[in-house]
Amino acid sequence: MNVRLVRTAGWMWLVLLAACCIFHVQSPYVIAQEKTATEAPAAAVPAAEAQPSPLVEAAAKDSPAAPPAESTNMLQWIIETSGFIGLVLLILSIYFVATVVRMFLELRSSVTLPLEVVEECENLLKSRDVQGVYKVVKADDSFFSNVLSAGMTELQHGLPEAREAIDRVSDAQTVDMEKKISMLAVLGTLGPMIGLLGTLKGMIGAFSVIAMSDTQMNASKVAGNISEALVLTFEGVALSVPAIYFFALFRNRIASLTTEATLFADEFLRRVNTVMRGKPAPAPGGAPVAAPAAPAT
Repeated sequence: MNVRLVRTAGWMWLVLLAACCIFHVQSPYVIAQEKTATEAPAAAVPAAEAQPSPLVEAAAKDSPAAPPAESTNMLQWIIETSGFIGLVLLILSIYFVATVVRMFLELRSSVTLPLEVVEECENLLKSRDVQGVYKVVKADDSFFSNVLSAGMTELQHGLPEAREAIDRVSDAQTVDMEKKISMLAVLGTLGPMIGLLGTLKGMIGAFSVIAMSDTQMNASKVAGNISEALVLTFEGVALSVPAIYFFALFRNRIASLTTEATLFADEFLRRVNTVMRGKPAPAPGGAPVAAPAAPAT
């Protein structure tokens, strides 16, 4: 269920990004400039000067036409508005995506509890080859193999000591796995702080324009600084929310996978201990396997 939800959220982010790239929306500054350029001259020119002289008309025909105002799409405007702080948030976003993809590949049951290793150990245990089981788990680097090899090493001192070794190694392996997702929690906290830095920068710029204006305030500069503050705040929150979500998702997955592998290793160690005592090897469910019948004389 969690994997389906993550995939749906990922597709929604991709569709939103594609929509921003495809649909070109004019910047509010360009629209304001176009309206000012088209509406202002009509009311300012007196009626007597509305009719140009023949020399002005001839010069206007010979001179090249002025280029139209260049429109800016929304994506380009966001990039220009974000600036250096937006670049920092972009780098952190790339690192966030790479970490999420890597965790999805590593935090799987087939990685922590590989079936081929389990099947090989089961076959060796049925043939009462305890030394072969130890060699298999010692050569493997999965969570299950590391835990079981530590328990089998201490099995010569008794089953309680071996189980304690399993618990110690399991806790250490779990901490190592949680370290890999700790940066997601850092990004969840750091994103809004960087966005707040952009907010302060934009608001300081807006109020500085208002403070330094003598007679007429430049509304476009004030609006530009306020837009910068809002855009950077949005980018910081947009990085923080998925980072917190995936951190909680991966932490729960780590707890589930490590608990499953630890319990299976503990059960397998009990069966190994039974075989080492010379008793018939119990089945995975706990019932002992019947000993082979003695040959007829």
